[in-house]
Amino acid sequence: MPRRTSSGRIVHLNIDSASAVPIYQQVYTGIRQRILEGRLPAGGGLPSTRALARDLCVSRSTVIQAYEQLRLEGYAQGRIGAATKVAVTLPDRSLRAPAGGFTPRHPTAHCGRISVRAREVMTLTRRSVDLLDEAPRAFRAGVPAVDIFPVDTWGRLMARRWRLVQARALSYGRPFGFLPLRQALTEYLGSARGVRCDAEQVVIVNGSQQGLDLTARVLLDPGDRVWLEEPGYNGARGAFAAAGAASVAVPVDDEGLVVSEGRRMAPDARAAFVTPSRQLPLGMALSLPRRLELLEWANAAGSWIVEDDYDSEFRYVGRPLAALHGLDSHGCVIYAGTFSKVTFPSVRLGYLVVPPALVDAFAAVRSFADYTPPWLTQAVMADFMTEGHFERHIRRMRALYKERQETLVSCGQRELAGALDLQPSDAGMTLIGWLPPGTNDVGAAAAAREHKVDVLPLSSFATRPTRSGLLLGYAGVREREIKDGATRLAQALDAFRHRRSA
Repeated sequence: MPRRTSSGRIVHLNIDSASAVPIYQQVYTGIRQRILEGRLPAGGGLPSTRALARDLCVSRSTVIQAYEQLRLEGYAQGRIGAATKVAVTLPDRSLRAPAGGFTPRHPTAHCGRISVRAREVMTLTRRSVDLLDEAPRAFRAGVPAVDIFPVDTWGRLMARRWRLVQARALSYGRPFGFLPLRQALTEYLGSARGVRCDAEQVVIVNGSQQGLDLTARVLLDPGDRVWLEEPGYNGARGAFAAAGAASVAVPVDDEGLVVSEGRRMAPDARAAFVTPSRQLPLGMALSLPRRLELLEWANAAGSWIVEDDYDSEFRYVGRPLAALHGLDSHGCVIYAGTFSKVTFPSVRLGYLVVPPALVDAFAAVRSFADYTPPWLTQAVMADFMTEGHFERHIRRMRALYKERQETLVSCGQRELAGALDLQPSDAGMTLIGWLPPGTNDVGAAAAAREHKVDVLPLSSFATRPTRSGLLLGYAGVREREIKDGATRLAQALDAFRHRRSA
């Protein structure tokens, strides 16, 4: 870890030259209070006397006098001419609450109310039990095989970009993102996904979730109704709720979204959100008749379709299904994709393909969000794609994920027989395991977590009662971890079943 120097630390203090309190005393009091509040942590460095004097526009002797008083009282340690640090052990605890000092706000205290939309989004966030900041383990959903990502290649491309960087690349970019990356995406999506577009329609975003948020801002007014698959993706539900829209839970069956039910429930909905290549979480594809029916409804109703193509690259039987976008002849579909599932999640890059009629609106709204993603990551991703590394990595992941799914199904059928019905899938990064009728899947998921296994209850994706099941991710789990995870999950479900019957 790089060493952190203290001489460059900036400490802001309010100095009143007209006050009767000596300036050195004001410097001493200000630093002491920041130490007591924890804003200058124990053992951390203080600015050098020269640097602080320059920042405060006072003499160095004034700062030296203040530091000396801090040392004498036990708040600082060091000597004149050497680095001065906050004392590791501060004076008696009773001295740490200065009168009139900072008092942390109680967690429940507030100055006003939050919006209804924020409260709804908070509720949706709490429905997920996945802790994304922890190290991946069996069977966390949505995590790719980061263990095989070619980090050396990525690092070489990044070093080359920095070595050749020009000044204009360090300024603000375009709201739609780095043009060479958008051009590379246009070529890839046209050949691999059947998406017909040009680079002017491609918007680079900081992950597909930001893409959904941006789409909701552009398309929806408060009170507008939106079709969502039931069960379906809570990220979309949250983005639309934050925009003030009303979600309409449209059921799915073996052919995907039941369009006729959507028409019956909300024929005038402003938009429909779908995952047609592989429905999240159940995994079926939207059939061709349903795709055509959905497009016909959107065109007739003057509505929009938001297509989330989140893991379409990973199909193990037959050719990958073409995107719904490729069938759209009326400009009704906004296509959303992500690099997180095919590279690594912290890359934080996704993309939208928007109809020509919406280009200006998306550019305007994007300019008031975060304006543009970071240049370096976009530039490296463009190189990663144009030099062929991207598609080679996808092929490697596709073969590996097929092997890992086979391992999970084999272990599941052996270890989990009678407790979880786990069947193979033609595509994707997750499997659904069906629990026996009447089993509480939230309780089963909690029991699994007690045994250090992460699964998601199917009910967390639904707004109405649904069949009990668990969503298991296998893409980011090594073979040995899959085997160990299946054993622990079997133990967890057995313990949960015994608790229920006790």
